[in-house]
Amino acid sequence: MAQRKKRILVLYNHVEKDEYEAMRLIDPATLDFTPEYSIHVATVQEEYDAIVHALREADFESEGLNLKDDLPALLRVVTQNPPNAIFNLVEFFHNDLKREGAVAGLYELCKMRYTGAGPFCLSLCRRKGLTKRVLLHHGLATPNFLVLNRPFMEPEHGLRYPLIIKPSLQDGSAGVESRSVVREYPELINRLDEIFTQYGSPILVEEFIEGKELHVSVLGNFPPMVLPLLEYDFSQLQEDHPPVITYDIKWNPLVLPYHKVHSICPARVDKATENLVVEHALKAYEATFCRDYARIDLRLGADGTPYILEVNPNPDLTEGVSFMESAEKAGLSFSETLKRIVTFALERTP
Repeated sequence: MAQRKKRILVLYNHVEKDEYEAMRLIDPATLDFTPEYSIHVATVQEEYDAIVHALREADFESEGLNLKDDLPALLRVVTQNPPNAIFNLVEFFHNDLKREGAVAGLYELCKMRYTGAGPFCLSLCRRKGLTKRVLLHHGLATPNFLVLNRPFMEPEHGLRYPLIIKPSLQDGSAGVESRSVVREYPELINRLDEIFTQYGSPILVEEFIEGKELHVSVLGNFPPMVLPLLEYDFSQLQEDHPPVITYDIKWNPLVLPYHKVHSICPARVDKATENLVVEHALKAYEATFCRDYARIDLRLGADGTPYILEVNPNPDLTEGVSFMESAEKAGLSFSETLKRIVTFALERTP
């Protein structure tokens, strides 16, 4: 008798208008530059559908569900005919990123198997300043920083320029622009005011490390596996643009910088540096209680020290981008990578 397929529910929460659908109507010839990459990128729905289809290819019974901020719908998922596992892609609830961990907490209370990080990890890594303190406690380097609850710093603040200013509770490079990197006090004060006006507090101010930026993707548990390192090449950016991944570079194909930053995988680092980066990434993964898969973003200092910028549990799984690009370099297909993530969840005792 054939064994029944495991039922996997790909659960996400999307309530805003999808700007990528509108981009389908834009003719690339109308832009004031020639795009290197397609401006007609996958819509949010297409990306979720791709995960559902890839899981079906991996021999799971898979379907997707958009919660649309509907708490009763979420409760029905975990109480009425629950799946064998939830592929958890919920990043916020009621437009509050801090509730990401609460959704995972509901799975825990209902003894549901689900992919990715648990409530503690999701809540910790949402708070950049607190995460950096945990990393320092475990002997891991992170840029010197301050967390502010108001948009002001004294001229003698103790940090070395250049500095980078970010909203401390956001992710996906939200709030990061070319002017986020500042080199003198008046710029610092102006940018603090802009970030506070748009995002409120807390605000993270940290020393900007001008070396290579690496993304280190980690897959699995007991032990976790580090995928090939990915490097970002900023050499084609215009001279007045700092070498940093802004929100536009990550998400906006209608601007020139999006087309001028390229990923290189595996990264161009020597073996000793690679070993050191891997060691630090694994320590960060474990210190923050990541699970199944995560991405650690870091920069190499002038002396080769890996400075960890952020720990990203449940990172973006878009095919061919960052985490999945590293997985492909490791010889794992999109479908096989997702299958492994689901299998980690299925193996846990709820």
